[in-house]
Amino acid sequence: MTSARRKPYGVKGAPYAFLIPATVLFLLFFALPIGYAIWLSFRKVKVSGLGLGSGARREVWAGLENYTAALTDSELVNGALRVLGYGCIVVPVMLGLALLFALMLDSDKVRFAPFTRLAIFLPYAIPGVVAALLWGFLYLPDVSPFYFVLDRLGLPQPDLLDGGPLYLALSNIAVWGGTGFNMIVIYTSLQAIPAEVHEAAKLDGATPLQIALKIKIPMVAPSLVLTFFFSIIATLQVFNEPTTLKPLTNSVSTTWSPLMKVYQDAFGKGDIYAAAAQATIIALATLLLSFGFLRAANRRQKQEAAR
Repeated sequence: MTSARRKPYGVKGAPYAFLIPATVLFLLFFALPIGYAIWLSFRKVKVSGLGLGSGARREVWAGLENYTAALTDSELVNGALRVLGYGCIVVPVMLGLALLFALMLDSDKVRFAPFTRLAIFLPYAIPGVVAALLWGFLYLPDVSPFYFVLDRLGLPQPDLLDGGPLYLALSNIAVWGGTGFNMIVIYTSLQAIPAEVHEAAKLDGATPLQIALKIKIPMVAPSLVLTFFFSIIATLQVFNEPTTLKPLTNSVSTTWSPLMKVYQDAFGKGDIYAAAAQATIIALATLLLSFGFLRAANRRQKQEAAR
């Protein structure tokens, strides 16, 4: 009598078992905080009587009151406008430099390519707070070596932490730190282009500039879209640079950017309900802008593929 062949148990459920740790972490540290913040955004504290005692302050349903107050808050709107101007400087300059460096490193004539890639990427490895402190002290006239050189040469010494130049100072920190990451993404896509494409273009008499403009850049368009997408998200969430530079200048207020306004309301004023509504609005704006840009980019790629 032959023994029945055993069937392997748990084979079908193995993938789900491997997903359990990631799912639990996602629910605990991502989905749950988001859901709690959205729930808080519809609540408020109601004070009854003289406001004395634990029973005088209670949490009640607020509806859309916090959202209405956030959308009509001039400080939040002004912060969004400042971030918009900041992004108009950072995104094109950073992606332009990243594309330029990637094209230069992809050239056959470049020397010391590994060292150059590391040198360009290295600022991205420095934490944002450390980078902001580093550049912040370089912007201060009393300790900056650049101002010392300008003083010796008798040249004007502009205050980069005041007025309009402040946007350039903040943008410089972001561009210095983010160009390397975007360059690596674009450079990786350039390396994936088949060598036969370059050789065919050279045989047809195309110059290196023509190859870059008409072959390389169109073929790495998806990487450009991806880096632009990441840059938009990072710009809308700017917080470290202005917060770190705030003690060094009076031009940066506690509500300079939308996230700084959220932080000030939550931990400065102690109004976590208004801060939750503002954070939800910022998240929705980021989602809508990102989704709209990706949809427009995909539609354009389909139109070009259909031609």
